[in-house]
Amino acid sequence: MLWIAVCDDEVMECSRTATKIRGILDEMNVPCTIRQFYNGRELLQSPESFDIIFLDIIMGGMDGMRTAQLVREKAYDKLLIFISASRDYVFDAYDVEAFQYLVKPIEDKKLKKVLQKAVCKTEERSQAFILVSRDRQNRKLFLDDIYYFEIRGRMIDIHGTGGIFSYYEQIGILERELQGKGFFRCHKSCLVNLKYVDVYNRQELVLDNGERIAIAKRRYEAFCGEILAYMRRSL
Repeated sequence: MLWIAVCDDEVMECSRTATKIRGILDEMNVPCTIRQFYNGRELLQSPESFDIIFLDIIMGGMDGMRTAQLVREKAYDKLLIFISASRDYVFDAYDVEAFQYLVKPIEDKKLKKVLQKAVCKTEERSQAFILVSRDRQNRKLFLDDIYYFEIRGRMIDIHGTGGIFSYYEQIGILERELQGKGFFRCHKSCLVNLKYVDVYNRQELVLDNGERIAIAKRRYEAFCGEILAYMRRSL
């Protein structure tokens, strides 16, 4: 299921864009949930997590660019697609690493092409997995569903959206398997999924689910580099 937000302070325009998106995704047989917002604050206050956000730039109150900056502070992996009647903000869109920039009125062919690329991008992210073994059985776990790995001696606890799954593995083998896949070892006993990092400082990071995980002092600079690199790769 793809979650999509359309944010535009012109109600009719917002509805029109959402309808076009749904029609194209229906043709592609891509299930989706689309929410409409009429200002940036509504979008930012939404408890829902969106994969793709269509965002008008020129809006009353908080404009689209500022809204995008605040989205980026919390969610590195969201696909931001700007929609605007003006081309004047194209270069500003690079500052928030927008996925695309569409000029109103949006051409149906152009919108379809952008959606096809966006769907492919989100699918690539969601398909990565690891195989773990316990009690002589193999289990396939998708990396997108894992918050972090916690090492306890020879046991590893996988903390994910479905709860905690424990199995036997060597930390060195696990680290090699996760290399380049968006995980970082923030201290000797924890490998965290950068996708779920909400905020952080020199002492700890806070995940989207509210859990707090310590960061070793000697790993903080490396963590900053890794999370910036992750942000770039995710766009």
